[in-house]
Amino acid sequence: MRASTFRRLLNLWPPFLFNSIRVQHVAEDYSEARVVLRLRPWNRNYVRTQFGGNLFSMTDPFWMLLVMHQLGGEYFVWDKAGAIDFVAPGRADVFAQFKLEPAVLDELRAAAANGEKVLRWFETDVTTADGEVVAKVRKQLYVRLKPRAREAA
Repeated sequence: MRASTFRRLLNLWPPFLFNSIRVQHVAEDYSEARVVLRLRPWNRNYVRTQFGGNLFSMTDPFWMLLVMHQLGGEYFVWDKAGAIDFVAPGRADVFAQFKLEPAVLDELRAAAANGEKVLRWFETDVTTADGEVVAKVRKQLYVRLKPRAREAA
């Protein structure tokens, strides 16, 4: 699927659509993505700042999706764990950027080549437009070469 079509579909996904989360960009080769969470009256928490669940949601699928598309269909790629550290109150729109470096993909392929599971952490900062860090998000991915790809190797 073309990345631009994928981006449009993600923007229609109810957890994003109804919480003012917008995918602004997905690179055609799925090497990077950019997401914004708009602060709206319906997605603020009790103290009128960004709701923590939305801060996590805006980052949740992207490392898995980027790695899955970059590695291709020969690999299982699943989310294994996640953590968020709230650094400052989000009193404005916030942004997250994801950039998957080729060296990381090479590392994953090499570690998974023998069919063993690979667990790797990825980190993303959620920031305001002026660069203030609102939250630090960590996601752990499970990567493993599928059995049919192991047999072919």
